[in-house]
Amino acid sequence: MKSKTSPLSKLYMLLIFFFLYAPIIVMTAFSFNKSSSTYQMNGLSNYWWIRMFNDGAAMSALKNTLILAVATTVFSTILGILAAVGLFETKHKLYKRSMMTVTNIPLMNPEIVTGISMMLLFVFAGTIIHKSEVLGFTTLLIAHITFCLPYVILNVIPKLRQFDMNIYEAALDLGCKPFKAFIKVVMPEILSGIITGAVMSFTLSLDDFIISYFTNGPSFQTLPIYIFSLTKKRVKPDMFSLSTLMFVVILLLLVLMNAAQSRAEKKEEKRI
Repeated sequence: MKSKTSPLSKLYMLLIFFFLYAPIIVMTAFSFNKSSSTYQMNGLSNYWWIRMFNDGAAMSALKNTLILAVATTVFSTILGILAAVGLFETKHKLYKRSMMTVTNIPLMNPEIVTGISMMLLFVFAGTIIHKSEVLGFTTLLIAHITFCLPYVILNVIPKLRQFDMNIYEAALDLGCKPFKAFIKVVMPEILSGIITGAVMSFTLSLDDFIISYFTNGPSFQTLPIYIFSLTKKRVKPDMFSLSTLMFVVILLLLVLMNAAQSRAEKKEEKRI
């Protein structure tokens, strides 16, 4: 027997979605405003979008952000797969429990604490190697890998637990080398977890501000930091265009991630 949703609960959900998405809708609408007003619509125009794409500083920040996000995704995914397999295969329960606790720390730790502590670590390392300007792309990449890595591990380990390791052992018995057996047998079964972890790493790296603010240097500026620098002046609709662009990119990635997960679940149901 299906339970009917009351009108009050539907209204409550509509209000929640309204308060969540109304600011984004307003921001997107004002990015097409004909004038520079941020509170009154004076017609529609793509002037601010054209101005944004012609802004050298904005495009440079966008390029830096994409380079950083792609590099973070690649390194986090590779290291996350290796760490997940290592944790899954270990037989020492205390060690496994301790490592899983350490893995969860970056997820539970406030971002401002992570950002400040990593900044102090990098500056301390710079004093040891006698380098004054140590903050830059490398420190940003290390910081982003640090907080993205747990998401890959925690998405891959459940898929490894669902996989029947007897199939992998059968491949070894038939003469397949361990690495080739992992690529041919295990990887296809855990691919949905890898994709989910990789997409999460990309989106988290793409829109991170707090940790990036403390670990970046003057030579490398990401898009969220550039947008923050615009708020110190008079806000113009070109900032709305930048924010809308980031929102659309992340939304598309989330849609693709959900589509990949649903396809993997259907494939698993057919196989069972």
